[in-house]
Amino acid sequence: MPWFYEESDYINRERKQKLVERMLSEARERFSSRLNSVLILPPDITRYHSGAGELTEMIYNLLPSGCRVDILPALGQHKPHTDKENKWMFGSIPPRCFYVHDWKKGCKTLGEISPEYVREVTGGKADWPLPIEINRKIVEGNYDLIISLGQVLPHEVIGFANHNKNYFVGLGSKDAIDASHMLSACWGIENTLGHIMTPLRECFNRAEKEYLSQLPDVYLLVVMGTDSENNFVTRGIYVGEDVETYLMAAKKSKAENVTILEKPIKKIVAYMEETEFRSTWLANKAIYRTRMAIADGGELIVIAPGLESFGEQPEIDVLIRKYGYVGTEKIMEFYEENQDLRASRSAAAHLIHGSSEGRFRIVYAPGKMSREEIEGVNFQYMDIHEAIKKYNPEKLKDGWNKMPDGEEIYYISAPSMGLWAYQGKIND
Repeated sequence: MPWFYEESDYINRERKQKLVERMLSEARERFSSRLNSVLILPPDITRYHSGAGELTEMIYNLLPSGCRVDILPALGQHKPHTDKENKWMFGSIPPRCFYVHDWKKGCKTLGEISPEYVREVTGGKADWPLPIEINRKIVEGNYDLIISLGQVLPHEVIGFANHNKNYFVGLGSKDAIDASHMLSACWGIENTLGHIMTPLRECFNRAEKEYLSQLPDVYLLVVMGTDSENNFVTRGIYVGEDVETYLMAAKKSKAENVTILEKPIKKIVAYMEETEFRSTWLANKAIYRTRMAIADGGELIVIAPGLESFGEQPEIDVLIRKYGYVGTEKIMEFYEENQDLRASRSAAAHLIHGSSEGRFRIVYAPGKMSREEIEGVNFQYMDIHEAIKKYNPEKLKDGWNKMPDGEEIYYISAPSMGLWAYQGKIND
């Protein structure tokens, strides 16, 4: 069971601080009364709206003045934060506290999940070992306490984000991320999204039990919702060190963050915030989180003023430009025939996830990329000025909108914060 949890229509800052104080008090009783050294593992800037930055700053300020506090954002393969971004997300925490996750050279091998177990939980769709390799600081830092925090919400690779995904993907190695993403792609994105327990989650639960049980760690999990004015508010906080803590948070997230529609939508317009979504590696969340709501032959328009690349890493950007979002069948052919794609299985999985499989049109309106680039990866292009003029984010409301010309669209201002599907598409 969790150490404790709280659910409410609105958990305010004052209440959050009381809950953080309780977490630290219980951690002293369970692990170490000293707390001379603490490692905090928050999400990266793509989870800015979760309030995890505020919670991280709160924890920092509540720790003893002599405590050494290291902060290691769970970047996965994402770009490292700049000092400016750290200040924006984490407030007054000094720059010296922050470390950058090196997913290529900074991890330690702990073991693996066997191919036999992978085959069992995926029903034979995947049959390779899952390397368990995570950032060295976690297992070699000799910390009195490790706090892993972040938002639980629907996720395309594991069903619901956070909990031990922070360790094995957010702070995992290239090989670990590659193997896990390809496992998920083979299982199927629509068999994953919105499912509380998935094959990959089962593998991570097993890995945590086998390889991380000795850590003095605790999860601080957050579930967000929206109020009557469509502002993000904290609806749940869950503190604990077991799988039940995740399960409670995921069930709350499913109630808060999954929108079930009566019928498929013909046209969705999604807006991707400029400072957070600068690559399709991230902005394709607009595709993932809406694909189960879009009608056959429908259309998704993604307005992305910050878009400037495809991949977060240069080598992955090259692969996306080379192969494009051409559907599972074609990507698997490329995967079998080309060593560069086999050497980057997470890129192959991303290309599979980002395709509509020919079922609906994907139109990008990018702020900093050309028509040739967008069309070169098998998306369709719309001029961003034209897109904003026609679908002005400042005038649209989330949900159904009737346009002046009579067109009916469904607008989503923050696709990464939820999941949309029509009835019958999600059965857990």
